[in-house]
Amino acid sequence: MTETFEEGSDRLMRADKLLSQIDEQRNRLYNLANGRRLVDPEVVQMSQELDQLLNLYTILIKRE
Repeated sequence: MTETFEEGSDRLMRADKLLSQIDEQRNRLYNLANGRRLVDPEVVQMSQELDQLLNLYTILIKRE
C-alpha cells in the first residue's frame, strides 16, 4: 500500500509532536530523579510514561 502525501505529512507532524513530548518527559524525569533513588515510585511511573511515548514513536516511524 502506498502512502499519500497527506498521510505522510500527517505522520511526520505526529512524529514531531511525539519527539517534543519525549524531550519534555525526559527532562521532567531527569529533574525528578535527581537526588532520588531510581526505585522511587514517582520516578518509576514517569519512566514508564516515557517508555510508552518512545514505543508510540517507534511504531509511528516504522509504519509503512
